[in-house]
Formats: sequence, structure tokens, C-alpha cells
Amino acid sequence: MSRSDKVDFRAVGWRSVEWTNLCTLYLRACDSRSPHSVLGDRAAADVVDRIDYDWDRIRRTIRPGVNQWLVALRAARLDSWSADFLGRHPDAVVLHLGCGMDTRAFRLRPPPEVRWFDIDQPHVIDLRRRLYDDDRDGYRMIGTSVTDPGWTAEIPADRPTLIIAEGLLMYLREAEVRTLLQQLTDRFPGGELLFDTVAPIGARLSKVFTKGIIAWGIRDPRRLQQWNPRLHFLESDSSLADAGRIPSRPLRVVVRCLRATPIGRYDMLNRFSF
Repeated sequence: MSRSDKVDFRAVGWRSVEWTNLCTLYLRACDSRSPHSVLGDRAAADVVDRIDYDWDRIRRTIRPGVNQWLVALRAARLDSWSADFLGRHPDAVVLHLGCGMDTRAFRLRPPPEVRWFDIDQPHVIDLRRRLYDDDRDGYRMIGTSVTDPGWTAEIPADRPTLIIAEGLLMYLREAEVRTLLQQLTDRFPGGELLFDTVAPIGARLSKVFTKGIIAWGIRDPRRLQQWNPRLHFLESDSSLADAGRIPSRPLRVVVRCLRATPIGRYDMLNRFSF
């Protein structure tokens, strides 16, 4: 649940991690204001209205257009998988890793018995706490690196567990990804893991264009079963798979054409059980 006061974010550095989170929030808000919204994230739009920031500059920089639909399509598919799990396990624990400014905990309206944990770096959680209440039953924010081995001890391990990692794993090194997955499956008795991955070329291109910020990519996510025998592949699809939901016909055509190229396999959405 969001707060109601105006929040000054003008000190957030341009192109910082926090800025990136604000960009994604802004794109989801743009989608929600469309007459044919894909995600319907009114919580994101409400929060953007409360933040004092140079949104005009962000709009000129990231050019919402097709970007807002791509962000919304990815989030909507993960929301659908999440809602399916919560429908089957209304008493679940949910771990949203690398949550940023995402409003998934509010837009999904989980059952009251669900224990939801939004987890991100301490400085990101500090910003979240200025936007969202952290005092309602069943919801908590934790400021920590997901690679810190101690944070899982704070999470109940006696319920079905849903783990969501959107826009996270590609920024970790392969060894960190392996360790994190092992840590999660060792701690929690069973559930599902939802995450996206990029192709290996993402890390190679990142060394040239973005100072190596993308550290890990994988061609076939099913290989994770070889790393960790508790992980069982359920399904995988391109983040562009639901392009038919884009309301603009020209953009639908463009995105469908992209999906028919190797670009369509660059960013994959994955669902595993454990």
C-alpha cells in the first residue's frame, strides 16, 4: 500500500541504480494510463504522481513507446504465473528478489494469509520505504544484497514458497547465481521460481557498451537443472511472446518481427518448480 504524501526524489542520481528503478516504474505508469493497458498497474501511476522528479527528462531519455509495452508484457506474464501459484497456495511465502520500486505486492492483491517479502539493496529499500507502507500484516521489506548468505534466516521456511527474480540474475556472476539458487532450494521446502534470463551475448555486449553491468547469460535455461537437481523446468517463453496484447498495430507488427529473429530469444521468462 502506498503512502499519500509528496516525496522529493530530486537527489536520485542520473543513471544510478535508483534511477533505473524509477525508469521502470515510470514505464509501468505510462502503460497504466493507456486506454488499452496491458498491466493495469494503477499503483505505479499513483506513486509516480507523488514523486517530485524530472519525469520529462526521463521521458525524453527512455522514450516510452514500445519500451512501456515490453516492460508491461514481461511483468504481466510473471504476474500471471504468480497469481496461478497463489491461487493454488493461498498461504504461501513470496520472495520478490531485486524488487526495486515494483508494486507487484499490491497489484496482485494476494490472499491475507500470504507472507510477502520485498528484498533489495539497502539504499533501494530506503527509497521504497518513503513510498510504501511497511507496517501491514503479511508484508515486509528487507534491505540486503541477495548474495548475502544470512538474509534467508529471516524468512519462514514452513510454507510453499514463490520466488520472483525479475531483472536480477543477469547482473550477478554465474558463481553467484549458482550459490543463490542452492541457498534458496536448501532453505525452502518447495515451490516455484520465476525469473528472466538473457542470452550470453548480453554479457559480451555489456563489456563494450555498459561497462560490464550484465555479468551472466545463458542460452538454454534448462541447464539450471544440471546445476541444481532440485530445480525442475516447467516452461519458458520469450518476453515478446504476448505481443498480441500491444494495442498499437504497427508496434505489434514490429515486435512480432523481432520475435522471429534471434532478438526474440534474447530475454526469456522462465518458470521452475523445486
